[in-house]
Amino acid sequence: MPSVKIHKKAADTDMTPFVDIAFLILTFFIMATKMKPPEPVEITTPYSVSSKELEEKDALMIQMDKDGRVFFTLNTARPADNDLKYTMIKNVNQTRNLGLTEAEMRSFVKDPTVGVPYTKLKSYLATPEDQRKNVRQEGIPVTDSASNELYYWVRDGISVFAGRNINYMVKGDNNAKYPVFKGVIDALRRNDQNKYKLITSPEAVPYGTEEYRRRGVGNVATTD
Repeated sequence: MPSVKIHKKAADTDMTPFVDIAFLILTFFIMATKMKPPEPVEITTPYSVSSKELEEKDALMIQMDKDGRVFFTLNTARPADNDLKYTMIKNVNQTRNLGLTEAEMRSFVKDPTVGVPYTKLKSYLATPEDQRKNVRQEGIPVTDSASNELYYWVRDGISVFAGRNINYMVKGDNNAKYPVFKGVIDALRRNDQNKYKLITSPEAVPYGTEEYRRRGVGNVATTD
């Protein structure tokens, strides 16, 4: 019986289409990824078992570190909202008579986070951006109710967000002192804001559980 001759085929596979797809996917992620801006201060948040995740929407962010320094940040949902940041710092400049230059106000638009008293805001905004991270901000005064400057920052933030839903977020270090926290809450209450979100750590949830995976990198506990 004659044997059947099996034709051997080359085992090589043309990988060119796969390389093209890989570069397309890589390009997509590079273009679509939103980088998290650096925070002005390192904060170790307390734990929580809240099931709500942090929403990236219009927000007034207040941060407290372990040394009692308070920082204020104006967060906007859309990059095109730079006009809101400019309007806010312009209002602050006029109402507090700070004498900010156009360049200094534009500097705030690029990085709308402050942690200095009004008297030092001009010199802080005049510092070049690449050197600003080396400046240790002393914090916004909040402990004295008569000179609680955070009240005015929150008030002006509410003003520029008129007609839009605002998230009020408080992120405090686990070792933050009570008088500072009280000053922050007083600033919110004086602006008739009694509902805010406390940013906490997700690590109190057992690792690997569905709740842990669902939360991502941060939790929010809503307080009335």
